[in-house]
Amino acid sequence: MQKDAYTLILEAIDAGTYRPGDRLVESELAERFGVSRTPIREALQRLETQSMLTRDGRSLIVASLDHNQLAELYVVRAELEGLAARLAARHASPEETRVLREMVETDRLLLNDPKALSRANRRFHKLIHLASHNRYLVQQLDLVHRSMALLASTSLAAEGRTETALAEHDAIVRAIEARDEEAAQLALRAHISKAFETRLKLDAGELRSR
Repeated sequence: MQKDAYTLILEAIDAGTYRPGDRLVESELAERFGVSRTPIREALQRLETQSMLTRDGRSLIVASLDHNQLAELYVVRAELEGLAARLAARHASPEETRVLREMVETDRLLLNDPKALSRANRRFHKLIHLASHNRYLVQQLDLVHRSMALLASTSLAAEGRTETALAEHDAIVRAIEARDEEAAQLALRAHISKAFETRLKLDAGELRSR
């Protein structure tokens, strides 16, 4: 299935091809993605409406999140992700649970590659969302993770964060395997809280990125 212009631009932002502050030009995007300017223009308007892009004079640039927006985003993310983990502990199929376990074990091989681990981290969280078997929750989490693409770097790039993040993933999966809804919810909320703390320390210069 061919991807539309909106999806192509969104994926480019998510991949870091376009970062906060970068200017998006219709003609350049049309050439990059091999589509006409009309769907590009419509996609840019849609992304502006969703606050993924913002105006700088007559130009559209990739938006960035200020401190308050970041805090608000992490509050919502912790609650929604925690609910997803709770529902996953209740509804996840044996196959979904086994794949989550395999992800944790495989991701240990990526400890020295923050970018690859970041991609693996997104896949891990996405599977928990899907394992909740609640389409409305998945839709809301998609919106939250879309906004996460506006962060210039991943908290997993912080020194020492990768090992602890994987230990937190292990705790989440163990709770889901045990069908312990409360433990799964608490483990995932704690994981998001720790990620937020790490990001605040990175922004304050207390931690270094690798």
